[in-house]
Amino acid sequence: MPTEILMPALSPTMEEGTLAKWLVKEGDTVSSGDILAEIETDKATMEFEAVDEGTIGKIMVSEGSEGVKVNTPIAVLLEDGESASDMAASAPAKDSAPDAAPAADADAKAAPEGSSAKSAPPAPVKDGGRIFASPLARRIAAEKGLDLASITGSGPHGRIVKADVEDAKPSAAPAPQAEATAAKPDAAPAKAAAMPTGPSAEQVARMYEDRETEEIALDGMRRTVASRLTEAKQTIPHFYLRREVQLDALMKFRADLNKQLEPRGVKLSVNDFIIKASAMALQAVPGCNAVWAGDRILRLKPSDVAVAVAIDGGLFTPVLKDSHLKSLSALSAEMKDLAARARNKKLAPHEYVGGSMAISNLGMFGIENFDAVINPPHGSILAVGAGVKKPVVGADGELKVATVMSMTLSVDHRVIDGALGAEFLREVVAYLENPVTMLA
Repeated sequence: MPTEILMPALSPTMEEGTLAKWLVKEGDTVSSGDILAEIETDKATMEFEAVDEGTIGKIMVSEGSEGVKVNTPIAVLLEDGESASDMAASAPAKDSAPDAAPAADADAKAAPEGSSAKSAPPAPVKDGGRIFASPLARRIAAEKGLDLASITGSGPHGRIVKADVEDAKPSAAPAPQAEATAAKPDAAPAKAAAMPTGPSAEQVARMYEDRETEEIALDGMRRTVASRLTEAKQTIPHFYLRREVQLDALMKFRADLNKQLEPRGVKLSVNDFIIKASAMALQAVPGCNAVWAGDRILRLKPSDVAVAVAIDGGLFTPVLKDSHLKSLSALSAEMKDLAARARNKKLAPHEYVGGSMAISNLGMFGIENFDAVINPPHGSILAVGAGVKKPVVGADGELKVATVMSMTLSVDHRVIDGALGAEFLREVVAYLENPVTMLA
């Protein structure tokens, strides 16, 4: 029997994708494991493999098609001995309006002469869904003062036909006019306030119709970034915790380590230390190693830390799993590899999905401090600024110059309370100001 090949979900968050390129054509024989197509997800272009063997009988979605929903049939696979005629024979009959047409015709023939001069009222709508009824049934219901929403149809697919309304009594439901009279304004259920959406594309275009502009179409990644961050700001109750950390001890320790690691070709960055400090802080404050799961909180045991990597048109957040168990040099090498493949859009979904928190570092751009948006379902994100020389008061009360870095922890209040977030940030600062403790 012919088998439909469906649009796959190549990542946990994928709802639709672009069928970038077919690598087979109709009539080709394929085996399990053969590459059928290249599919562009919200984050990367990935290869789609066949899971069965057979012959490509029909390609239903052409290459280059955008917005193809997951589980949409994209091709048909034929088994040995099957042909195109088998595809037609096995195609399921569509559950559509034509099926109900005979019933409608029968009702129309049964109508008395002269009744055709009257127009049938439009099909009623209940709870946003159309109630299917034949024109004659709707006309009789209107004459008898019946509410079609209260009548169960006996026609095809539940369609209300003449016999259903003839058997019904006016008392079965109040007439629409009586309902309107009886209804009180304060009895109507209050509608949930809709989220503000801002001006439409047409309205914005009119604002700038006298200016020279360039229209840039949204790709899958930019649409996903826009959707997820809008969701994050509208649904996650953010609050922010800020701390400054003195980096002088860390900078000296890093310089000494890099000198010793130079023969191995290893060069540690400040960001490597921040990743390690965050991972160890999650172990010290396990309540912060958690994510929001809709109706519950999931607390992780390992420290899986995501790190934002900017690329053209968007960003990735590759996840360094078990970061608390890895050495600084191992974290540094893994981060460099993930960042390089992220910029080439070569990451597999399992490499950028997961983690309980993320780190976003804009210090290399000279940004001193900023507030980052939480990437759901993470419980927090740490925004890291540049290290800047500032006058500080030492423990002995003397004024001195130190390299100071600002950090802001954006926290999901559903997952982490203020005191818990403050405790986590205190641990991060303690590790960074005493970096040798990260090696213990």
